[in-house]
Amino acid sequence: MPRWKALPDELDPQVREFASQLRRLVDRSGLGIAALADRTGYSKTSWERYLNGRLLPPKGAILALAEVTGTHPVHLTTMWELAERSWSRSEMRHDMTMEQIRISQAREALGEFGRPPAGDPAGRRGAGAPGGFPGGFPGSRDAASVGHGPGADAGRPRPSAVPQGRGPAGPGQPPGHAPAPSPGQARGRRRATLVVAGVVGVLLVAATAVLLTGLGGDGDDAKPVAASPSPSPSTSGPALPAGVKCAADDCAGQDPEDMGCGGEFAKTVASATVGTALIEVRYSETCGAAWGRITQASVGDTVQITSGAGEGHSGSVDASMDAYTPMVAVPDAAGATACATLANGETGCTPAQ
Repeated sequence: MPRWKALPDELDPQVREFASQLRRLVDRSGLGIAALADRTGYSKTSWERYLNGRLLPPKGAILALAEVTGTHPVHLTTMWELAERSWSRSEMRHDMTMEQIRISQAREALGEFGRPPAGDPAGRRGAGAPGGFPGGFPGSRDAASVGHGPGADAGRPRPSAVPQGRGPAGPGQPPGHAPAPSPGQARGRRRATLVVAGVVGVLLVAATAVLLTGLGGDGDDAKPVAASPSPSPSTSGPALPAGVKCAADDCAGQDPEDMGCGGEFAKTVASATVGTALIEVRYSETCGAAWGRITQASVGDTVQITSGAGEGHSGSVDASMDAYTPMVAVPDAAGATACATLANGETGCTPAQ
């Protein structure tokens, strides 16, 4: 089965070339994903995404990869910068496409909202009536009321349809037809409506503020708000660096990668060769823990780590050609031993420190 998955078809050519170059560097180094994660300080999941073209690695990960593989960082950084520009352009195109889709959906929704219900005579626009008002904008005379001939009365409301409370008809107008408001009157009505709406809004804001502040009493009847308890001073020791999640006994049985104990916080304190495989004791002074690692191994090989107190864990090699164990809590770098058992039966351990 091939080690790498096929890169996505929609990947930008510049990003595809960069991801392929990263794969060649990892293959040439002989490191598996687990060992690469341990030595660079970036998680195994992250490297799987970087090497499969699903995520562009940050510059820090590229510099760490250059260091562990012996690659010139300047050349690798140049390729990363080109890939980063292509990646940004692809994201920008995607964002613009999504924005256009949202705009189209909003326009369609507004069109549906503004369309009058079917069969509603009040929603139909009269001929030559901009804005949907019969006969023109508010305040203008009904176009049909100034015409002559058979269609002159078509636009006039019937007496029974005239709203109650209108004043008497003006001169020259039939009974029941109220005079159209002048532009000044229309503006005055709109201004009054806005003033009323503003007052209502202020009252609503004031009422909301009263409810949120919990003003339900006055004087001595008001109950004091309970003060939040102040945090007690910590007695658990010095704070851990960012990304480190355990120390000492809390690290026992934990994955060093998940707990942030690898990368810059770990070093190899003992090693040995068993057959073609290299076994190491990895120790983190920050976490107060150690773990075993095996590289250049074969499927079925195992590595074990034991502490002086008798605690032990093991890990098995899969298709990545390397593996590491969970951690054991140790007081110092000499407190653990790593051993390997190969698939062919050969065994060996790191020397005593």
